[in-house]
Amino acid sequence: MGEILNSYSIAAIFVFGYMTVLFLLAVFLKDNSIADVAWGPGFIIAAAAVMIVQETFGVRNFLLQALVTIWGLRLGVRIFLRNHGRGEDWRYKKWREEWGSLFYLRSYLQVFALQGAILLVNAAPLVIANTAPGDILVWTDYAGLAVWCTGFFFESVGDYQLDRFIKDPANKGTIMDRGLWRYTRHPNYFGEVTMWWGIFIIGLGAPFGYLGIVGPVIITLMIVFVSGIPMTERAMDHDPAFQAYKKRTSAFIPLPPRG
Repeated sequence: MGEILNSYSIAAIFVFGYMTVLFLLAVFLKDNSIADVAWGPGFIIAAAAVMIVQETFGVRNFLLQALVTIWGLRLGVRIFLRNHGRGEDWRYKKWREEWGSLFYLRSYLQVFALQGAILLVNAAPLVIANTAPGDILVWTDYAGLAVWCTGFFFESVGDYQLDRFIKDPANKGTIMDRGLWRYTRHPNYFGEVTMWWGIFIIGLGAPFGYLGIVGPVIITLMIVFVSGIPMTERAMDHDPAFQAYKKRTSAFIPLPPRG
């Protein structure tokens, strides 16, 4: 357990250093939206820092690093391209006005530092697994990889299908209910959660790997009940077409349409 605490100390130093640099960059750019872009890459930094400092260069460690790098870079690049040229997100603009003279202090604490703290909790499977070298793969590694690949398919394909749908002018004012979106209202969120459960399963091969369950549990609860599905659907609940889509389509787990 002492080694795990050491690993968390290492991850915390690098993550909060990363968030502090991002905060200073956001002050310079006058755009706190870079916090959204930096979310995925932050996990890459946390996992790599622990692996390098602890010198845990086993095959399981490299597998986890590869998976989190693929996920983090894809997410970061997608958010960057989506936000590019649009200026600061409306949420941060609102806080800029509401927080007044305390804007910079609250930005650091409530945007960047808080995001760093949440990141450290969610990264538990990575931090714990990288505390010891995983030199031999066992059945949980292969099972976790299969689960992760399933999640990556749903997230990446779901995002691709949605982006194509939005870009087509003929779809303006309509609800996306095709492809993976026919079976779940949020294939991308389902994929996100599934990938983190896959990473947790891989991490079970490491000493005390079961403690990493806090990561996917928190991610699942946040996406399903707090900041993911509820916030996304709140903006569309007034639309009768969305209400009809909602009645026939599973909210999260992919299922055949009802009716």
